[in-house]
Amino acid sequence: MAPFEALYGRKCRTPLYWSELSESKLVGVDLIRETKEKVQIIRESLKAASDRQKSYADLKRRDIEFNVGDRVFLKVSPWKKVLRFGRKGKLSPRFIGPYEIIERIGPVAYRLALPPELEKIHNVFHVSMLRRYRSDPSHVIPHTEIELQSDMTYSEEPVKVLAREVKELRNKRVPLVKVLWHRHGLEEATWETEESMRSQYPNLFSGNKFRGRNF
Repeated sequence: MAPFEALYGRKCRTPLYWSELSESKLVGVDLIRETKEKVQIIRESLKAASDRQKSYADLKRRDIEFNVGDRVFLKVSPWKKVLRFGRKGKLSPRFIGPYEIIERIGPVAYRLALPPELEKIHNVFHVSMLRRYRSDPSHVIPHTEIELQSDMTYSEEPVKVLAREVKELRNKRVPLVKVLWHRHGLEEATWETEESMRSQYPNLFSGNKFRGRNF
């Protein structure tokens, strides 16, 4: 039943049910008894729906465990505002490492052997932040992919323009360029407005060497 019917004991008056409805005649003890029965029905229905959804989720759920000595990738997205791995989320690395597990802390936490560059970060992590590393040199993503300067800024440098297109708006046309950035692959190229790129990196369009912008 709808929440309105459970609360007031009658269907909500709408154009569809305007002539079929009548005010509830229950008073006193009968009203309390019927309300308790409705509450019990609602609780049973909610529990049945929750159990059904849980059964679906349990089919795909599996516990993740690692052993001491295993090497894992470490998720870095929660640290963006601390270490500044990249201002643009889609250009920043999602995982760094791999790092070795040196100790298991409880059922869902592990201690990692972090390099000196990450000594300010607590070295115990929840299992949800770890991904198993399978030996492959192409999987290694160094944490120094974007070099931080002493003032906690980094330089984002465009390499070249890969493509062009014009975005049609209601009252104007906006030229766009697809830019390949230094230290990033082709799949991480981004679309930028040509006007902003020409104002920030004029040498990018002349073919001369340029200096990156600090963030």
